[in-house]
Amino acid sequence: MSEILKIEHLHKKFEDFEVLSDINLSIKKGETIVIVGPSGCGKSTLLRCINGLEDIDEGEVSLEGEAVNPAPKNAAGRRKIGMVFQSYELFPHKTILENVLLAPMKVQKRDRKEATEEALSLLDRVGLASRKDSYPRQLSGGQKQRVAIVRALMMHPEVLLFDEVTAALDPEMVREVLDVILDLAKQKRTMLIVTHEMSFAKAIADRVLFLDGGTIVEDSDPNAFFEAPKTERAKKFLQTFEFGS
Repeated sequence: MSEILKIEHLHKKFEDFEVLSDINLSIKKGETIVIVGPSGCGKSTLLRCINGLEDIDEGEVSLEGEAVNPAPKNAAGRRKIGMVFQSYELFPHKTILENVLLAPMKVQKRDRKEATEEALSLLDRVGLASRKDSYPRQLSGGQKQRVAIVRALMMHPEVLLFDEVTAALDPEMVREVLDVILDLAKQKRTMLIVTHEMSFAKAIADRVLFLDGGTIVEDSDPNAFFEAPKTERAKKFLQTFEFGS
């Protein structure tokens, strides 16, 4: 597999506090990278730096050799990185189909008929074609999160970022969202996933990154990480989950 995303010497501060310190990471096309670590360690900030939602203080993020952060305004590369948020970010006054079609038609200027056909196909794949005319308030949290994933896929991203997408869901809704992401992994989509779902992380990851204090403490095979973490910090972290001892 060829390299698609590269992060070199990335530093990010909020005022005087360094959230990310000298992050270096290379991701191959088709890889699923799961990022775990304690709250406040910089996981979500790392995703936001990758897709340009946060400016970085030092270093570079590049996609297929093109800088995306820092980058010129309206850099095309940033549009190739899709992100799904914990809070869905759906427009409440638009139907599900309208939410999914908005960005492809406004940003990519795609033909409505072609985009609608693709949107309906993707909604069907996640079990929501019958809800195309519903509004977000009429959907469960799990359904809204599946719509958010479809909306990201409609932009044909090269890389998909998932930021704690199950954190706001009731436990019974978590599985329906994770199953969609598992299906994307089987399709060999390039993905970076921040999650606290450790069983899911072990099942889906090609590599696990353990962040602590704004640095990558471990970068390893999921079986090795969960069964025999190299550092005491990772061992202590895992002891709060069923993999701990």
